[in-house]
Amino acid sequence: MSKLEITGRVHSFQSLGTVDGPGVRFVIFLQGCPLRCGCCHNPDTWDPTGGTAYTPEEIVQKASRYRTYFGKDGGITVSGGEPLLQAEFVHTVFQMCHEEGLHTCLDTSGCLLTPAVKSLLSETDRVLLDVKYTTDEDYRRYVGCELEKPMTFLTYLNEQKIPTTLRQVIIPERNDSEENAKRLKKIADAHSCVNKIELLPFRKICQIKYDSMNIPFPFADLPEPTAEMMQRLNHLIT
Repeated sequence: MSKLEITGRVHSFQSLGTVDGPGVRFVIFLQGCPLRCGCCHNPDTWDPTGGTAYTPEEIVQKASRYRTYFGKDGGITVSGGEPLLQAEFVHTVFQMCHEEGLHTCLDTSGCLLTPAVKSLLSETDRVLLDVKYTTDEDYRRYVGCELEKPMTFLTYLNEQKIPTTLRQVIIPERNDSEENAKRLKKIADAHSCVNKIELLPFRKICQIKYDSMNIPFPFADLPEPTAEMMQRLNHLIT
């Protein structure tokens, strides 16, 4: 299949993102996700047939309009949903980005590691890897896959020496313990490709999406973390 024949299903764009990788970034949110995380804030991205079809060229043209805002650190980030479900499409987008001198970043759960995903990673400058929990029991219960999957993905990133940011959404009563933070730090320390850890506070502004889709929000009854909680846990991973 040629580059002109490939299309991807896109949920939405964010033109000037500042929390999805280094610098200012053009962020593409793709459709489709095989996981069902209890804290998911984008249930409208689950359906792989939703969204709008775009060619890689159309994506890169959109991103290039914001080149002057990227500076030396910014670029393009592909998120989701789960972008690994459209690995061939993202690979082509990233190839074309590199032809245009744009930095590429992949925001992923690391739930797949196929030949197509490995090919995509060869064109990826940085990975934002969501390590949602640090025990297999929690992964199976609240995510829908095994902890082994993101750990296998991280091992490959380490072998390929791809700069990696570990990210975790902190959810009270689920992964807000000091033990969890210490395990996450241990995972980071065991992989030299990891040069940053980001803890993100759980938020419930997505409730309106669940309501509009007539599906329950699994973590609706959980509180959001306090600033003091985030400060305490951030201290443990530094």
